[in-house]
Amino acid sequence: MSSSESLFEHGRKTQAERDAPLAERMRPSTFEEFVGQDQIVDPERVLLKSIAAGRLPSFILWGPPGTGKTTLARLVATSTQSDFQPVSAVTSGVADLRRIVGEAKDRKGMHQQSTILFVDEIHRFNKAQQDVILPHVEDGTTTENPSFEVIAPLLSRCRVFALQSLTPEQMEAIINRALANSERGLAPLKAKLDEDALAHLINISNGDARIALNALETAVYAFTPDTDGNRLIDLETISDALQRRSPMYDKAGESHYDTISAFIKSIRGSSPDGALYWLARMIESGEDPLFIARRLVILAAEDIGLADPQALPVAVAAQQAVHLLGMPEGRIPLAEATVYLAAAPKSNSAYAALNQAMKDVREQANEPVPLHLRNAVTGMMKDMGYGKDYKYSHDYEGNFEAQEYLPPSLEGRRYYRPSDEGAEKGIRDRLNSWWAGRTKRAKGSDDGKG
Repeated sequence: MSSSESLFEHGRKTQAERDAPLAERMRPSTFEEFVGQDQIVDPERVLLKSIAAGRLPSFILWGPPGTGKTTLARLVATSTQSDFQPVSAVTSGVADLRRIVGEAKDRKGMHQQSTILFVDEIHRFNKAQQDVILPHVEDGTTTENPSFEVIAPLLSRCRVFALQSLTPEQMEAIINRALANSERGLAPLKAKLDEDALAHLINISNGDARIALNALETAVYAFTPDTDGNRLIDLETISDALQRRSPMYDKAGESHYDTISAFIKSIRGSSPDGALYWLARMIESGEDPLFIARRLVILAAEDIGLADPQALPVAVAAQQAVHLLGMPEGRIPLAEATVYLAAAPKSNSAYAALNQAMKDVREQANEPVPLHLRNAVTGMMKDMGYGKDYKYSHDYEGNFEAQEYLPPSLEGRRYYRPSDEGAEKGIRDRLNSWWAGRTKRAKGSDDGKG
């Protein structure tokens, strides 16, 4: 207790600490207690070396929930004897930031004490708010990839430390420590987890220590002890305490892009099982079903194309069905379209052909439309040769007659190269039969025989 702290204030603080959730009470107070993130807290790595040298850099902590970002920031503040000023980007604004910066300057001037401004969920600040802290920020934490949400000038001034999800072994160590700790943990309650309960708790917590510890505390207090006061927590109790997994997903963040990427690549790679798994992850996390449907429509055109001409109608029908039905029923046509597209033959020939044609449009001379392809809508146009020598396909056998449709500088250019997958094989054979005659005639002409 400090000299300026009254007995009443000390008692209230002690009671608040005692009533805090288990995850808060078990927060490590030293780097030695910190579990995981060896790539950051190893004494030979840059962060602890910088602390020892008294040259702490501005930094951003980025990682999944419950991996120790806030704890790490508090340990840094303690180790450097800095004043720790936490703010949340969700609830704080520019006025709060300016007040803290002003107080930090006074503290530095009067007591020579540094201040660590800890901005939780820094990616929630808009550009203007990030600009305010740009000259002053010493620390921030985010669950989102900073390259998505943090402005470039701020990123360039900060070292980014990436935290990883805790491994099952690390989660087990944290849980066992909470069960064994008699001061801050659950040891007085004589609680133990049976093997199945421990495995389930670790699995469903998804590498998030906060979820694991808070569920553990709920289960322990809900369990009736035996006559000796022991509590052996079983699978049913821990399942009831957890209820359901909290998805590691933010519809506006990196996990959104990562998951839809895995979904699309699974379909492109013809894996219905992989595609359905990632679809389920998105549905369970509350992803916009119309966003998923739109991506299916794009994929049907881009990756399946003419190898299965029914792919695009199936995807569009799924989109319309989702729009009509909403959720949860909309998940059924989404699943149907997902499986259909994953199992369909694949071809990106039409997409690749368009990209090549657009490249020529951008890089080659844009010549006038050849006269025989122009439409002579006036007498003067006809006199100028518009439409002259055009061959009307329906006047010829098989409704086809070879002629050139490209500008002179691109004559003979081939963009569309059909694959031999699915229905596109028939398209390839049909085009080859039509245009093979042109190839023969062209060769005959070159030989002086045409």
